[in-house]
Amino acid sequence: ERQMTGGSASNIAAAIAAPSSAAGAPGASAGAATNPTPTQAEFIGKHGGAAQAAQAQTGIPAAFMVAQAAHESGWGKREIRNVDGSTSFNLFGIKAGGNWKGATTTITTTEVVDGEARKVQAKFRAYGSYEESFRDYAQLMKDNPRYAQVMNSTTADGFAKGLQRAGYATDPAYADKLTRVINTTLRVQR
Repeated sequence: ERQMTGGSASNIAAAIAAPSSAAGAPGASAGAATNPTPTQAEFIGKHGGAAQAAQAQTGIPAAFMVAQAAHESGWGKREIRNVDGSTSFNLFGIKAGGNWKGATTTITTTEVVDGEARKVQAKFRAYGSYEESFRDYAQLMKDNPRYAQVMNSTTADGFAKGLQRAGYATDPAYADKLTRVINTTLRVQR
């Protein structure tokens, strides 16, 4: 995998262009998103290459995946950390279930249970690179039957709602929040 470097953030972001149907889709209008900050443009440029490779693996638009990574990590400001403070490279907040054989890190996270936000300790997957995180996310989306409907989504809203219906996150507002971030990502591409 390659990490994209050099060039302006907008040129790099253009490399992760979603299908034209997604960019012009309802819910993806420029008016629905605020102007991206330099931090947002940098995040998109930094992860564009890995997202593009994951798009080739799954067909999910790279812009959607970068946006989800941005949402889950607070545009890289709230990455899941290992005990020693180093990054786990887990941009997608993927938990380490019983079948996960790789490295893990345990953190305190907020889960919504019975409509109530609760702090819980949870194990998350840890990776050796951001590219590995995108590859694993793509594999999860591709191989897990509960995400089958998400794989066919071509709009920001459809993708985000599909993830929420499939149980990707416990936050009842997850789809709305993710749709806003996808719209920001799409706006950077233009």
